Amino acid sequence: MASQNEVLFAKDSVYIHINVQDTKDKDAHIAGRVYLMKKPEGNFIEWKAEECLSHDIQNDEWDVIGSVGFRNDRDSECVSMNAKMDARRKYNISFDVLDLKSFKRNAPNHSWAYIIFILKDGTTFPALHFHNGGSKALLKELETFIHIRRSPNDQRLFIVHDHDPEMLSKSFNELSIFSDSSSAYVQKFVSEPHKGFPKKFMKDPYTATMGGFSKVTNFLRDNFMAPENLTRPQSEMAEFLHEDIPGMEISNLDEPGFEMVTKTKLPPRPVVKRSEHLELAKWNSFFDSDGTISQVEEVKEIIFRGGVDPAIRSEVWKFLLGFYDWDSTTKKRQEQRKRKVDDYFRMKLQWKTISSEQERRFTLLKERRGLIDKDVMRTDRTHKFFSGDKNPNLQVLYDILMTYCMYNFDLGYVQGMSDILAPILVVMENEVDAFWCFAGAMERVCHNFEMDQNGMKVQLSQIHKLMQVYDPELCAYLESHDSGNFYFCFRWILIMFKREFHFHEIQRLWEVIWTDLPCQNFHLIISLAILDSEKSTLMENKFGFTEILKHINDISLSIPLDDTLCKAEGIFLQLKEFKKLPKAVKEVLGLLPVPVSQSMENSVFIGSASNTDVKSQDSASRVDTPQLMGGISSSSSISVNGSRSSHSLGGKQNSIIDEGSKILT
Repeated sequence: MASQNEVLFAKDSVYIHINVQDTKDKDAHIAGRVYLMKKPEGNFIEWKAEECLSHDIQNDEWDVIGSVGFRNDRDSECVSMNAKMDARRKYNISFDVLDLKSFKRNAPNHSWAYIIFILKDGTTFPALHFHNGGSKALLKELETFIHIRRSPNDQRLFIVHDHDPEMLSKSFNELSIFSDSSSAYVQKFVSEPHKGFPKKFMKDPYTATMGGFSKVTNFLRDNFMAPENLTRPQSEMAEFLHEDIPGMEISNLDEPGFEMVTKTKLPPRPVVKRSEHLELAKWNSFFDSDGTISQVEEVKEIIFRGGVDPAIRSEVWKFLLGFYDWDSTTKKRQEQRKRKVDDYFRMKLQWKTISSEQERRFTLLKERRGLIDKDVMRTDRTHKFFSGDKNPNLQVLYDILMTYCMYNFDLGYVQGMSDILAPILVVMENEVDAFWCFAGAMERVCHNFEMDQNGMKVQLSQIHKLMQVYDPELCAYLESHDSGNFYFCFRWILIMFKREFHFHEIQRLWEVIWTDLPCQNFHLIISLAILDSEKSTLMENKFGFTEILKHINDISLSIPLDDTLCKAEGIFLQLKEFKKLPKAVKEVLGLLPVPVSQSMENSVFIGSASNTDVKSQDSASRVDTPQLMGGISSSSSISVNGSRSSHSLGGKQNSIIDEGSKILT
């Protein structure tokens, strides 16, 4: 280790959990060591994976990554066994303690202590889990350099304040984790201020933190944010948002704040608990002698409450996604499946038999093929089902997406669709079944990918309407910080939270959403629940436009699924009981009958109809349905680098939304 670096604190057995639910996976927890380091340029908190430590010690030098050093490499296409050290190194953390804005601690009933550090620019690091203790000792060492106030609204959140000698002694009492002797350290720091710290200059948040971030962020930065003024004038931003999203009202407060916000007096939010998942014995009990499901609504209720046992997930999903009709008999399902197999391979043969000479004159198909080629090679490559070179499952993924272009000529392929298909393919492990279930899933979200992007505009506007009623204080804060358009929710809605939860969690989340309970727009309520959990962090850190975008991006893979589902259902019940609920919100929540002509506009995330079978005109050649190589669920790589969609939108407004959809790596 370099001689100019002094270790003030070190602790082993500090883990990052990359797949917190799958404890059987040996790669679920990454062991490492956390340090508090004194360097010539400042005092740093650093965490390094154990696999990287020996290499770094041999080099006698710390691989400091700068003031914002979290390298969660979401742009990697695959991680091989030979590159395990690189795979671990990407989680390394390094930051100056003076860049720290706040941190979160674990709930009292959590099995072990953890700390989540949040920087001034909105960077949110993964939780550091102290399996053998040491979190309190680390925070005690930090008291020499920072002073902290506990949030009055969130007991787990602690806010770091700029240096104030009069307040420094008081701040640590709020932590209630230090010994009485802590005051001696504080007084020493106040009476003998440290020297030698370089003067801190405010860096451009975009240059420092936004590399590789979502294209919507880069687009807004390049086209709407002047370099010398990172905050767009309120009048201009409001004008842009009014123009781009119809019906969305943006606050024009002169100063950010909440003094004039009136809180909605909602009924108390009921306590909601999750239940057990749907198991095989219970599932079989719902079929009568003809093989018809007798109590469809009860089945959906069980799925909504607890999800589906993975052992029967492939069969249950076929009903949820319209592969089979809910009222079908065993005989009818056998006929449906035979017809769907024939239809699939006939459509697959259509693009398989196009010659290179034909494709040379078929520009649209050529463009779609090129985009699918790129996306397949970077879709969930860290998942074992898709990892490794020459993985045959990648070819199946490619074939299904190309065949979908034949099934839906108008939509074709748009970036992000591979994210929808991947979890379905892992569950089905069968090409034909995966295709038709994917087609059913796309019926629900196809409007997210259409050229005019009206589906995305409507849903972002609906989130705004819901937030105005549920939490006008948070809504006003977001509006006054150039975030009232809710563009930071774009990725959530576009691909159904695919990048926000671990792979095995997204399968459970999707099956809950596919029940259409308690309403067809439950995914919008889930967005409210996530924002409600992050409210204190956003507001008490006084995050602005850039920091909000960065923080929302960084919390992916750390959102607790069950807690979020419980909170979302509670919010729905809370709003449902509100006597003065506006009509527009009632329509979003499905509490009013919606005319057929308006159903598309008011509820984009529509329930899946049964897939319409493609009528076979001939008995085209086909092969046996291939069975895929199984894989074990693990966390998927998160990336926000984009490439051009096959749809080029005309006009300034549409291009802004289109940029937001380019999220796939």
